[in-house]
Amino acid sequence: MNVRVVAVDEATRIAAIIEDCRHLEGPMLPILHKVQAEFGYIPDGAKQIIAQALNLSRAEVHGVVTFYHDFKDHPAGRHTLKLCRAEACQSMGGDALAERVKAKLGLGWHETAADGSVTLEPVFCLGLCAQAPAAMLDGELYARLDEDCLNDIVAEVRA
Repeated sequence: MNVRVVAVDEATRIAAIIEDCRHLEGPMLPILHKVQAEFGYIPDGAKQIIAQALNLSRAEVHGVVTFYHDFKDHPAGRHTLKLCRAEACQSMGGDALAERVKAKLGLGWHETAADGSVTLEPVFCLGLCAQAPAAMLDGELYARLDEDCLNDIVAEVRA
């Protein structure tokens, strides 16, 4: 396994985040959320720093990072497009729309465009089941997706 060593500045920033959260009960998740907010993802080298500070193994930290879908192990694009993959959205044509989005963007799930414009993520329920199919672009919800809405979203992320 290739573990990237974090730069001194990154290590200092991570240490400050740990210090800010270590007093909390169950501090790992708050630490990971703040590290991701700071860097846009969880740098691989941060796992060892967090593990040492919390008296855990690197594998335990890695397990938490990989268990939760919102934690990223690489930088995301400028935009994040999440398409609902739950049953209600599937039953209303979400699978076909997802395939069209993937083709239009030239991306698979969890991939980021080469130009860094967008990351495509599956999500399993946005709570808009009665208005399926649904998506979320940079935190903004879209319901009753159709081909026109899809084209607008793709144009927005490519702009």
